[in-house]
Amino acid sequence: MSESQSPTGELDKAHLWHPFTQHRDWGAPDHEPLVLVSGQGAMLRDSTGREYLDGNSSIWTNLHGHRHPKIDAAIRAQLDQVAHVSFLGFTHPLAAELARQLVALWPAATLTRVFFSDDGSTAIEVALKMAAQFWQQTGQPRRTRFVAFTGAYHGDTMGASSLGGIAAFHGKFSAWQFPAEHVPTMDALRALDAETIAAVVIEPLIQGAAGMRLWPRGMLAELRRWCTEHDVLLILDEVMTGFGRTGKMFACEHEAVIPDLIALAKGLTGGYLPLAATLTTERVFHAFLGGAGMTLYYGHSYTANPLGCAAALASLAIFREERVLETLSRKVTHLTALLERLRALPHVGEVRQCGFIAGIELRQSNGEAFPPGELVGAKVCHAARNRGLLTRPIRDTIVLMPPYCITEGQLEQACAALSGAIDEVCVSHR
Repeated sequence: MSESQSPTGELDKAHLWHPFTQHRDWGAPDHEPLVLVSGQGAMLRDSTGREYLDGNSSIWTNLHGHRHPKIDAAIRAQLDQVAHVSFLGFTHPLAAELARQLVALWPAATLTRVFFSDDGSTAIEVALKMAAQFWQQTGQPRRTRFVAFTGAYHGDTMGASSLGGIAAFHGKFSAWQFPAEHVPTMDALRALDAETIAAVVIEPLIQGAAGMRLWPRGMLAELRRWCTEHDVLLILDEVMTGFGRTGKMFACEHEAVIPDLIALAKGLTGGYLPLAATLTTERVFHAFLGGAGMTLYYGHSYTANPLGCAAALASLAIFREERVLETLSRKVTHLTALLERLRALPHVGEVRQCGFIAGIELRQSNGEAFPPGELVGAKVCHAARNRGLLTRPIRDTIVLMPPYCITEGQLEQACAALSGAIDEVCVSHR
């Protein structure tokens, strides 16, 4: 029985609405949804028993692999206590300890306050509201403008999407978004009137949804200096890059940059449960102390969920106990060598790597982009799936971002699957 004829496939097509999915194609009679039912380490298994390498860490979230015993045990232990409590006017031990450990990842007296939310988009929303209200309450109400960069992606809620620089994702909602300015470079930023800017927002080192586009080396440090000089708040979006993805715990460490606010999510819980955190400074926090009118009126029902906090604390313990970053350094080097082989393929126009993040951009043999309607990237990912690798494209850039527990042999299998898939799909374009 095909998956589209199975109970799960039929129920899915009848009732579900998937993100970033064209349901004309998903609901077609000949489409068989891939039903994932279990996982172990870097592997996922479907309902037919077939196994696949999790090549994009379950949409960039899973750090240490599926069913890691330490995270599993932490969540089970917390279930014996309480699954959820309100964080509005109450607290609980795991939230306080997680906040302490997150703050301890930064130099003393820098990022000292933690606001929990649900996902990357809401972590950015928190940062935006903090920044906007901060200037209102510190005597500079003219600072109302937010600046982001061309090609930016900071989430899909209305505030976060206002910063988005990719029309395909956010353009249809522009009439309901607040005005934000987008600049392509530091030179363009310098041309703006800094005295009315509340904050600049950036994905440090690499832009994800833009196609894994790398920023020039030193640009982040230059941006930090500019923001400091003009007293503009710097917001870093490390939803994708945080917790080791670039080879350091946070991407900004590569250029010794400390932001005024930082948004963290995805890997915070090791990819187990929705949880996000926005970290900021005492300077920002103290601007909210006073009467009721000074309060940050923002929060979610599941803020600081104890199960999510348990998973996050276990994930941070794994970093320490398993020396994850040290082990990852060797795997990054191995991945670099494997990507060089892909770079030599006729239809690979460019390979971009930042630590354990890779984007393989496909182009026609003449160097030009494939026509968008041909969906070459999606076809390559489908062909890779038939070779035991799961990942998704960003248009015609194939993302490879596996869990840290992946072995060097499994990395070789993943790159071999991509190589075979690219050859299979692109052969007609030679």
